[in-house]
Formats: sequence, C-alpha cells, structure tokens
Amino acid sequence: MRWKAVRVEGLSMLPTLSPGDRLLVREGPVREGDVVVARHDGLMLVKRAVFRQDGGWWLESDNQRAPGRRDSWDFGAVPEQDVLGRVVLRYWPPSRLAQ
Repeated sequence: MRWKAVRVEGLSMLPTLSPGDRLLVREGPVREGDVVVARHDGLMLVKRAVFRQDGGWWLESDNQRAPGRRDSWDFGAVPEQDVLGRVVLRYWPPSRLAQ
C-alpha cells in the first residue's frame, strides 16, 4: 500500500477542504463519495468521486461556483488509472483535524 501527502489549493472543495489543508492519500480502491486525488492534464486534482463511467470516474468539485473550478463537467470522466487514491486524513492545520 502506498501513501502520498498533498496540499489543497483553490476553493473548489469548500466547505469540505480549504486552501492550505494537507491531506494523506492512500493508493487503492475508490468508492462513490470518496474524496480522491487524480491526475489530469499534468495537474493533481482533489475532487469527489461521484460515479463510475466507461472505465473512469466522474469527479466533481464540492463548490461548483469556485473561481477556476475544473472537474468532470469540463473534461468528462477521468480514466481509472489516473485516480491515484482516496483521502484518508487531513493532518494540517491542527485546528481542522476534528472537522
């Protein structure tokens, strides 16, 4: 099992995640409703896995009105191999650990 640490940028996952939040991501199976990290057009994205479609995952932002938001509404389903894992823990900032 592989682990990865990522930092949230942007407002697209508010109110669930805020810019600057640091997350621990675990490689492995993804289920509907999980917050995941995926690769798309050279970027790492933090999005919610909504449903599977044609060998990929439909990924959406929790905040559809965020400036610069990009998700499956813009580029379609993300191939399964580009979904790197699911978020299992927010470890920073300490004030948001219990949320």
